[in-house]
Amino acid sequence: MSDSLGACPECDALYRRRKLRRGEVARCPRCGARLYSRPRFDPEQMLGLVIGALLTYLIANAYPIVVLNLQGSINSATLFGSIAALWGEGRHLTAVLVFATTQLFPLLDLTILFALLMAVVRSRRRRVGRPRWFAPLLRFIQGMRPWGMTEVFMLGVLVALVKLSHMARIVPGAALWAFGALTVMLAVIVTFDLASLWDDPDPAPADH
Repeated sequence: MSDSLGACPECDALYRRRKLRRGEVARCPRCGARLYSRPRFDPEQMLGLVIGALLTYLIANAYPIVVLNLQGSINSATLFGSIAALWGEGRHLTAVLVFATTQLFPLLDLTILFALLMAVVRSRRRRVGRPRWFAPLLRFIQGMRPWGMTEVFMLGVLVALVKLSHMARIVPGAALWAFGALTVMLAVIVTFDLASLWDDPDPAPADH
């Protein structure tokens, strides 16, 4: 790893890779582009964070987002219920977009990252190679990440709650707090350099 050569993705300048300390980022000496980094968290720590995010995701979808009290009429809504309401009103494209960006892509991101981290932890502890599905999944999650927009959803919910607060009494539900915590967790998770999963202090032959 430390003796291998690499090329800058921006200017194609060759550089020699070296080991970094936690949180360090290597940049191209010619153009300053980001080359690679060493995450602040190791795979075992990131695995714990991903498991916590998955549990928070389940809580966020199992309970109401808000409870509205409008002149004695109490209504609560879950995220899936809101998506179903959009679909029932004929707003099919909006319903699909909300489902994809707030449900499907974050869940895929977390489950795929969980599988990748488990493979890395297993390979380091047992000194075995990466499974065959490791590289395709790694490329898939890198291409999918820009579509996860949980933070945009949270911003939209907060704006809607501020506007509705003049019309009804709003009680934040457990799911709203869970989504807030999930947004923070995902913000930390997406800063993890996926390319670092290839780094292995105890390299072993690949699986066949």
